[in-house]
Amino acid sequence: MNSSMIRLILGNVLKVEAILMLLPCLIAVIYREPVGIYYLGVAFLCLLLGLLMTHRKPKNLVFYLKEGCIATSLSWIFLSFFGALPFWLSGEIPSLTDALFETISGFTTTGASILADVEALSHTALFWRSFTHWIGGMGVLVFLMAIIPLSGGSNINLMRAESPGPSVGKLVPKMKYTARILYFIYFAMTLLELFLLIAGGMPVFDALATSMGTAGTGGFGIRADSMMSYSPYLQWVVTIFMILFGVNFNAYYFMIFHNFKKAFAMEEVRYYLGIIAAAIAIVFFETLSLYGTAFETLTHASFQVASIITTTGFSTVDFNIWSQASKTVLVLLMFIGACAGSTGGGIKVSRFVILVKTLGKEMTSYIHPKSIKKIKCEGKPVEHEVVRSINVYFITFMIVFSASVLAISFEEKDLVTNFTAVAATINNIGPGLELVGPTQNFGLFHPVSKFVLMFDMLAGRLELFPLLILFHPAVWKDLFTQKVTARKR
Repeated sequence: MNSSMIRLILGNVLKVEAILMLLPCLIAVIYREPVGIYYLGVAFLCLLLGLLMTHRKPKNLVFYLKEGCIATSLSWIFLSFFGALPFWLSGEIPSLTDALFETISGFTTTGASILADVEALSHTALFWRSFTHWIGGMGVLVFLMAIIPLSGGSNINLMRAESPGPSVGKLVPKMKYTARILYFIYFAMTLLELFLLIAGGMPVFDALATSMGTAGTGGFGIRADSMMSYSPYLQWVVTIFMILFGVNFNAYYFMIFHNFKKAFAMEEVRYYLGIIAAAIAIVFFETLSLYGTAFETLTHASFQVASIITTTGFSTVDFNIWSQASKTVLVLLMFIGACAGSTGGGIKVSRFVILVKTLGKEMTSYIHPKSIKKIKCEGKPVEHEVVRSINVYFITFMIVFSASVLAISFEEKDLVTNFTAVAATINNIGPGLELVGPTQNFGLFHPVSKFVLMFDMLAGRLELFPLLILFHPAVWKDLFTQKVTARKR
């Protein structure tokens, strides 16, 4: 195992976090808030540790998928821990466990909060909460790849470990340029939404926080009622951009280079938009009697469907009062999630498409045992290895999900609360139902349950396996063996 390279990556992540933490310091200066000193202090600590960890350059700069998974998981843990310190040190979130929960929820773009009164936070803290969404949406390691060159296939091993979806490929020959293209698209879309929100009368600070939360599909609101008190125009802008950020970014790459045929031929995107349309239709007719006009009903139905399927988690209404059919639709959307290669969470539309096609193939083989049928996506055969990995992912997801529901059930809260709390965290959504609904928060859970949910947030964002690998005995055995060998030398 190339532990020196893992150390180098972790050190660079801390240096990046130190630089990023200067932005809330700037907000503190603008709003004259003394809490900025804590962000500056933690930024200095991150920079110091980062410099110490990157002082010695590794002899071997190449590493493989195993090291990529370990480096990615540890990077997100480091990022979250140091990102939580300003909340805790400033006293704005007095409990370190709660500060860590809030920060992990931010970086993983979950948006589940332990705060009962979010409006009591300083502008600095509100900005940092939303900014963690923006950082986590595309991924800090993708940003790292855009500026720091690695050798051989190391870059793609990092991207495979961090990026959401069943497969990750290059848009251009060099992964460094792929990372830059992704961030360019991400930044440009964020700016466009920011402009449209400001044009609609939203205060600049609110627009900035909302744009970052939408871009990362995170959903931390800066008001206690999330998006309820904003105008229908602003709600529709956010609805449209939530859907756009849930699309596979490859489609935008094709559009930039005028390959519209290839962009619109992406099967996953078509299914994604089709599921959204069908879900909006069901919720619209189910909730038509709850609101004054058809337009208001359509606004709320579209917003909540977009918010849940893209795993953003903003809300314009308390959907806890909706019909059972509407709530069932939302719960199903929690698991489906957005497209692979987007900033959204969930299991991903592409996985469900392939699972359904696999089911169809198996049923055909029962009827026609001698038939040979290939599973195809976008006209191309899907390799057996991809199908196998999706099946394994789904089984692993269900095991982790079931174990998490069981683990938090000892608090004796109702099953709907426990089930949707885990669904909302492992799928990186934010609000669930009942006691963790859109008007509630996760502060009611015991610290042990909060750590279970924190694990779920990280596991969901990193697609399970990079985080689970940390608990495999072989990883620590390799590391121990390497240290013993180094000492003998």
